[in-house]
Amino acid sequence: MNQPKQSNRCRQVVRRWPLLLVLLLCLAAIPAAAQTKKITGKVTDEAGNPVSGATVREKDSRRGTATDAAGNFSLTVKNNAVLIVTSVGIEPREITVGETDNYDIKVKPRDNSLNEVVVTALGIKREKRELTYSTQQVTGAALSASKETGVLNALTGKVSGVQITASSGQPGASSRIVIRGNSSLLGNNEALIILDGIPINNDQTGNPSGSGSGTSRLSDIDPNTIESINVLKGSAASALYGSAAARGVVLITTKGGAINSKPKVMVNSQYSFENPILPKMQTRYALGDRGVYFDGDTKKTSAVWGPSIDSLRSVGLLSYYKDPLKAFFTTGHTWTNTVSVGGGTDRSSYFFSYSNLNQTGTVPTTKYGRNAIFGKFTNKITDQVTATLQLNYSLSSSHTIPEGYDLTDPLWTVYTSPSTWNPLPYLDANGNQRVFRLSRNNPYWDLHNIYTNNKNSRFIPVVTVVYKPLNWLTITERGGADTYTEQPDYYEAPSTALVTTGRVIQNSSNFRQLNNDLIAEARHGFGDFDVSFLVGNNIQSTYSQTQSTTGTGISIANLDNISNGAVITGYDTLYRVRKIGFYGQANVSYKNFLNLSLTGRYDGTSVLADKKNFYPYGSASAGFIFSELIKVPAISFGKLRVSYSSVGNDNVGPYSLTTPYQSAGAFPYGGNAGFLISQSLGNPYLRNEITKEAEVGLEMQFLHNRVGFEVSYFNRNHDNLLTQGVPIAPSTGFNSTTLNAAFMTNKGIEALVNITPVKSRNFTWDMTLNYTRIRNKVTKIFGNTPQLQIGQTWAFLGKPYGVFYSPGYLRDSSTHEIIVDASGLPISTQNNEIIGNLQPDFLAGVNNNFTFKNWTVGFFLDYRKGGDILNSDDRYGYFYGTPLVTQNRQDLVVKGLVQGTKQQNTKVVHAEDYFQRLNTNYEAAMQSGTYLKLRTASIGYKLPAQMLGKGPFSTVSLTLTGRNLFIYKPGFTGSDPEVSSYGTGNGSQGVYGNTVPTSRSFNLTLNVNFK
Repeated sequence: MNQPKQSNRCRQVVRRWPLLLVLLLCLAAIPAAAQTKKITGKVTDEAGNPVSGATVREKDSRRGTATDAAGNFSLTVKNNAVLIVTSVGIEPREITVGETDNYDIKVKPRDNSLNEVVVTALGIKREKRELTYSTQQVTGAALSASKETGVLNALTGKVSGVQITASSGQPGASSRIVIRGNSSLLGNNEALIILDGIPINNDQTGNPSGSGSGTSRLSDIDPNTIESINVLKGSAASALYGSAAARGVVLITTKGGAINSKPKVMVNSQYSFENPILPKMQTRYALGDRGVYFDGDTKKTSAVWGPSIDSLRSVGLLSYYKDPLKAFFTTGHTWTNTVSVGGGTDRSSYFFSYSNLNQTGTVPTTKYGRNAIFGKFTNKITDQVTATLQLNYSLSSSHTIPEGYDLTDPLWTVYTSPSTWNPLPYLDANGNQRVFRLSRNNPYWDLHNIYTNNKNSRFIPVVTVVYKPLNWLTITERGGADTYTEQPDYYEAPSTALVTTGRVIQNSSNFRQLNNDLIAEARHGFGDFDVSFLVGNNIQSTYSQTQSTTGTGISIANLDNISNGAVITGYDTLYRVRKIGFYGQANVSYKNFLNLSLTGRYDGTSVLADKKNFYPYGSASAGFIFSELIKVPAISFGKLRVSYSSVGNDNVGPYSLTTPYQSAGAFPYGGNAGFLISQSLGNPYLRNEITKEAEVGLEMQFLHNRVGFEVSYFNRNHDNLLTQGVPIAPSTGFNSTTLNAAFMTNKGIEALVNITPVKSRNFTWDMTLNYTRIRNKVTKIFGNTPQLQIGQTWAFLGKPYGVFYSPGYLRDSSTHEIIVDASGLPISTQNNEIIGNLQPDFLAGVNNNFTFKNWTVGFFLDYRKGGDILNSDDRYGYFYGTPLVTQNRQDLVVKGLVQGTKQQNTKVVHAEDYFQRLNTNYEAAMQSGTYLKLRTASIGYKLPAQMLGKGPFSTVSLTLTGRNLFIYKPGFTGSDPEVSSYGTGNGSQGVYGNTVPTSRSFNLTLNVNFK
């Protein structure tokens, strides 16, 4: 093909050179022309589908190219050259160039265990074997198997290095996700959530009264639309996503259609019922004090220290007897129905889904509902341009009760109620509340008169345009938004029991976040090297506004309208934050066994000080697949990886640079508004904090991938942490400020083991084990400050994050024995003491799946060792006499030393005196967070194809799943040690009290796919 060009070259040279030299040049050109040739071809998989982006290169040469979207390629190579075809997800293929000029190359998929394709930063798909950092993927099928209504709860226990904590058993309650331990004292510690390349909000919202938890906004996403979730744990993995990614990243990839596929309709219908897992309370003794009976009507008391039930029954005084918890809580029900359709033509694909969730809670009147619509459409506009448009819309609503230690919380009364007083009807003949004690509402009255109604509308559009001007160059423009409008309304009727006048709070919140990425990626092969280089720009703008109006002094009963308030006040909060980032990444692979990755990012943010609001950071990581060089029959795969990263963060609220004014408490007064300067002093010198992380990992597969493991060790140092609420001298006129004040470390080990003990034609047993061990330490606060209050817990210098610092037992300094007073009762310390820490020793999980023909059986065990919990239900209950431990009412001798004499105590005390003394001692309520859960167990059956015959169904399956079937909690007396009753905030962790209990549920799921 090139010979005519060479002939022209000869004629041109004739005019200028002697004939002999011309002949020599022409003779030399003829062999050169014969040495190369231009070939074309197409790369397809076993099903005949084109493989786009595959690398086709000449062996031992720098010549190479990549296939286009149709799998086609063209390349000039030497005669008899050997072509090497490689790509993510296929086995490498070698082809010898012969006489023909066109080649159809069939490739095979690589073994899944070695060839898992995962979504990495910025939505780029890479083969897991090539990654140089730790990441773990959870499929959408695994999420669905948990039968959780929320995405985060479905992840619980499945990913090493990740801790997820639910806040409550109420429908739609929030959950907290932390990756590789807490990274900030008072700032945001939760992972960044990315949906198809777009950061989305996961704040806890919807609780205007401040009592208990709200809802995590990730609950707006329908789990049925998720294809997979990939967790980027280390900073080297997540650095490209910007400063918020220093806390780890949860990448959510949604489902899509398929090219050249006829429409496929799928129907999923689920029903479950939930029974609350109630703590055990004493029901052996009646309402009363010192053994004297109080009926709750003519004589009232909060104490359940009355006579025994048997003694009342024997004298005919027992008119009512029922466990108050079993009487109050009910069975919850959840219906979830999803219809989806997906398919595609030769140039486009589509997927649409509609889901309806309707849940009633285990507390009467509580409920949560969600309607979610999702659509994704991808079209190949030209051979070089592909566009994807997706829309995610949800409309949710909830009706919830207050939780926690607020007098309006009905659970406070339920958990301390006697079994001998009938709370129904909750109104007497005159329409007044019936109560067994003063200063508490009847809990059934609360259900109908104190509540929050919340409505949320959320819209997440994403547009992605991919342009491939060259086979080796891809330009991606991705723009998206996350917008929601929320209206939580709180109503509290006037209460004669609490002596309150009632109030209405109406909130309106508007949130919108716009995000845009422009990315250019180049990939090319050079001999034994495969090189990719990426550069990009990110712009993010966040706007949030909340308008709140409170009306106090309700005059018309059951009118939850703001105009029903005698005095109406309001406030308006608004913030805007803007970020900009420039980033780059270089990946180099040598002979498919040595991989190097370098990243860099330069961020700017509006929340930091001028001249300090731009900061650079980056990472370097390498992976060595030694199994490619060391051929041992038993070793299928082996990789060693190391990484180091330094990631900046702007983890501070907006307007921390200034000292704003705020509404004065007694205003408006006389029709005039009043403002006072904030008591928190602004700091105009704030700069970014930094997280430095070193990681080393080993991944191996054995016995043809029947056994494999992945283990990682990481060391993270969090420096110059942005810390709000740092106390300062009152003489300054302020009480706190924001500083780059703290330093903290996290060191840990993560392990994941996959085993297939049995694999035959009809039967397979797969087992997955994960393990996480993290050691956290606060290494510096500000100056010489030894501690800083987080909320319910504290940060202490030299201690793990989340120390419980409260009055405990006074102990002997030498023997550590409890000190008792002259009456024989234990003495509490006058000052706060360190009495516990919320950090667990380790987390572990074991998942087993069995497949026998058309049957599937699976169960998942989740284990947590250690970590302390403050059981406030018991602490308050000690005074009232309701925890199960107070059922033993024999006189006792407290083991300890008598104050002053240090002699062993021999004084006999009454049980009521002993437990009521413990009410003021927080250490007495510290309990172990250790638990073992049978989190899920399921059995499913898929109808055989021959049974379906020529009917309209391609597959039909039925699955029965149980959740929380068993909880072993040897050191905890509450419902579930996994919950944190006050929500997802830093100051709420490790405290259990007056919350809706965890439920044990049974779920029946029907899946139908139409032909």
